[in-house]
Amino acid sequence: MSGTFPTTPTASSIKITGISPTLTSVTHSLKRQARSRGGQRWLIEAGYPAMTRATFAPLWAFTNSQQGQYGTFTYQPPIYKDSSGSATGTLLVNNASGYSAGDSSIACDGLTGTLKAGDFIKFSGHDKVYMVVADVTSSSNASTVTIEPPIVSALANNETVTYDSVPFTVYLLNDVQEFNAGQANSSGLPLFKFELDVIEAI
Repeated sequence: MSGTFPTTPTASSIKITGISPTLTSVTHSLKRQARSRGGQRWLIEAGYPAMTRATFAPLWAFTNSQQGQYGTFTYQPPIYKDSSGSATGTLLVNNASGYSAGDSSIACDGLTGTLKAGDFIKFSGHDKVYMVVADVTSSSNASTVTIEPPIVSALANNETVTYDSVPFTVYLLNDVQEFNAGQANSSGLPLFKFELDVIEAI
């Protein structure tokens, strides 16, 4: 259990779904009422290209070592694990009193360049991954990062903000894992197809 999912081979397709449960109802007069349940998490589906047994084996071994949904591990989705902006430098939370759960506008320093809306970030003291929802540009070494969902637990001053190679803490979506072996390659060896379905552990 635990560990980091192998980074090679790289998934050929990736789908990330944000899940934000709400309670909704419609009255007899057709007025809608909605209330957030206050939680959010990411569902990631990664499809892998057809591969030889030797290439596939480490993925299969790691997946089964998690004992179904029991274990948690880190996964970095290709493409989306890195910022789409020009950010460099060590980004740090910049608020002497820190932040409380529920805050979504975080003052930072240390950023050079930009973060873009849609980028993922992770604070050093959190398992949760957050999404940047407005472009961020540093001015005089200061910036404000607006995120969703709001932070789920307190943030301390000077906590590091990871914006590249963001690790999602996840677990397998199902207890049953399977693969398909079908068409052979030019050497006559069967090729294996595999899909990884994981959900964020909070």
